[in-house]
Amino acid sequence: MHEFSIASAVVATALKHADGRRVTVVRMRIGALRQVVPDALEFAFGIVARETGCEGARLEWESIPLRVACAPCAQTSELERLPFRCPRCGDGAVAVVAGEELEVESIEVEEVAACTA
Repeated sequence: MHEFSIASAVVATALKHADGRRVTVVRMRIGALRQVVPDALEFAFGIVARETGCEGARLEWESIPLRVACAPCAQTSELERLPFRCPRCGDGAVAVVAGEELEVESIEVEEVAACTA
């Protein structure tokens, strides 16, 4: 289950950018071609985040559909399955323009209380 390696990378990325603050939310963008099972990723994230600054953080994600651009007819289309062919003209000369994303888009952290002397 590759979701555990993804979760490990997500936690490491979030902690790096949290600068010692507790992470409360991690937002991701996950493309359809990445074949990530959202429930499995959420489960793995919960386990990997234990005893780190991400423990208890909420994992949110945006699913990015597969989109291709057809060279012959210049049409951009969403596809739900193979083969990668243009639904308009049927040509196979298409390039993937969306659906390969796997990124931490943003994190939310707890604010550090200012010391008053």
